[in-house]
Amino acid sequence: MSHVAHELGTQPACWERAAELAPARRAVLPRPGERTAIVGCGTSYYMAQAAAALREEAGQGETDAFPASEFPRHRHYDRVVALTRSGTTTEVLGLLAALRSAGVPTTAVVGDPDTPVATVADALVILDFADERSVVQTRFATTALTLLRAHAGLHSPAAVADARTALTEPLPEGLQTRGQFTFLGRGWSTGLAHEAALKMREASLSWAESYPAMEYRHGPISVSGPGTVTWSLDEAPEGLAGQVRETGAEWIAGRLDPLAELVRVHRLALAVAAHRRLDPDAPRHLTRSVILAASEEAVR
Repeated sequence: MSHVAHELGTQPACWERAAELAPARRAVLPRPGERTAIVGCGTSYYMAQAAAALREEAGQGETDAFPASEFPRHRHYDRVVALTRSGTTTEVLGLLAALRSAGVPTTAVVGDPDTPVATVADALVILDFADERSVVQTRFATTALTLLRAHAGLHSPAAVADARTALTEPLPEGLQTRGQFTFLGRGWSTGLAHEAALKMREASLSWAESYPAMEYRHGPISVSGPGTVTWSLDEAPEGLAGQVRETGAEWIAGRLDPLAELVRVHRLALAVAAHRRLDPDAPRHLTRSVILAASEEAVR
């Protein structure tokens, strides 16, 4: 079994632990009313998008999400939360150091505390039980999001139950032979759709796209047709399923909690990778963490 296959299967248990941990870490997570930014890179950025939307949905305050490299340093925030599995990503470390110098409180949600992030963040939330050996992120990302979802009061045990269902029920037949996938979300699940597409690209080298569901009809639907798949991770806008089917594409409607739907996509990515005889533990051109040389960071 690949590392990523093992790790994606442990997500329900990790989510339970994260939800239990959230109350104990309340003091270092955004307080109601704080103007907050959540940052990350790659997968962590998409989790930041989902977490920001959830926090605003809960009425806890204005919340933005940025890639760490694109953080608008001229803006004021009461707290910045960084999601970083490895604790070594150059852009995250550079941003946290700059924010500390500017006096902005920061919290890093990290998988491995024995990394440089401990020296630049004001506080840590350690999810070492969700850390991973794989390059392709699954359980750390969804566990970090569960922590923030629980902190916002929006986590439910039903999401864990749905994740267990997502791990055991058969995937729709024939998807492993498809070469093009589109994922759709609404509100907070738009970030999950972006992450679903990234997983398909990383693990299986598939052509994968992602959009807010209402935006799909504004151009992207033109690439749908026989042999393509459109998967809605959340409740779809009225009439969209029929329009997609009219193109000849296969429509998959999300039935589970959107985060559990992402777990189904994790499984699909591995199934497509296996069909193509790819090793998901050795994704092309990727490393577990992006660490830039000083000259590369200076250019950024």
